[in-house]
Amino acid sequence: MTSILYVGLDVHTTNYTICSYSFPEDRFFAEIQVSPDYNEILKYLDRLRSMRGRDCQFLCGYEAGCLGYSLYHQLTYHGVDCVILAPSTMGKFDNLVHKNDHRDARNIAKCLAYNTYKAVHVPTEIDEAVKDYMRMRDDANAALKTVKQQIIAYCTRHGFLFDGRSKWSKRHLDWLHKLDFGNAIMNEVLQEYMIRFYQLQEKVELYDSRIEAFSQMEEYKEDAAKLQCFIGVKTHTAMALLSEVGDFNRFESAERFAAYLGLVPRDHSSAENGKHLGITKAGNAHLRRLLVESAHCYTRGKIGYKSKALAARQKGNSPQVITYADKANERLRRKFYRLSSHTKHNIAVTAVARELACFVWGMMTDHLS
Repeated sequence: MTSILYVGLDVHTTNYTICSYSFPEDRFFAEIQVSPDYNEILKYLDRLRSMRGRDCQFLCGYEAGCLGYSLYHQLTYHGVDCVILAPSTMGKFDNLVHKNDHRDARNIAKCLAYNTYKAVHVPTEIDEAVKDYMRMRDDANAALKTVKQQIIAYCTRHGFLFDGRSKWSKRHLDWLHKLDFGNAIMNEVLQEYMIRFYQLQEKVELYDSRIEAFSQMEEYKEDAAKLQCFIGVKTHTAMALLSEVGDFNRFESAERFAAYLGLVPRDHSSAENGKHLGITKAGNAHLRRLLVESAHCYTRGKIGYKSKALAARQKGNSPQVITYADKANERLRRKFYRLSSHTKHNIAVTAVARELACFVWGMMTDHLS
């Protein structure tokens, strides 16, 4: 008779702690700590199989963390069933007052046995590669933003204030190049800052052109074009959604997708008393930030107005897709203006971002009615 053993893996860069749990026997056994090498796990499973019989099956699991998907791919390549557990969804079967690697491995094993967890979605190889590339681009853009702040702070600190309306325009850059601090070393400091600024700006532009090329790949071309039918969603946001979410159909509803992004409000209720709090923020922070940024685009413009840039992005899509996006764009603008009349600006923007996420789910799962 085939038996299933649930193998909990508490994994770190320095060691793996392994523990097996038998559901019928309700006991833990074969607890061991090994070096951080997947071959050690394979040897461990072989020893268990020889002890328990050839019909023994295993389900291994570990918490999502610093190892990413590497251990998952290594084990599945060798025919081992493996899942990655989302830490926020795991049940707690042990006393958290005393926490160590062995207790964590036991808890993971029991979560696997009782199915008190949700598995992390494992992206395809191309999705993971594109996601990492886009995260690299965002790191470079963050560094560019930091350099801009340092340049402004440096000039302000020494009494130079730009009197124009728009910083980092051609006029502002010309003004920076003409500044003279009256000291050779201080002028050199500004020059070095500007060199770093131009280097990072060039890198970000190069990365953006590569991401644009990724959006024309067969895997993404059609879906990326659909997503760009929404106001505020351009190539970068569309590709981030596609590469990080992967299969939108894994979410049963639009509400589930919004919850995955952490865009649903928290609820605090007791008896007849209850109140809604801020959004949970318990989800994909990167995509949540991008959708909130997109939602800001609905805070301006006339209801029903379609810019030339948006019309150009929509060109080539099916009439059904364009009609759905236009309905969403009009509805979201109306929603912002309605909410902003009696609530705070940021709350209204976040509410628009949540509904935009629902429309994105509908677009990607063909719920266009």
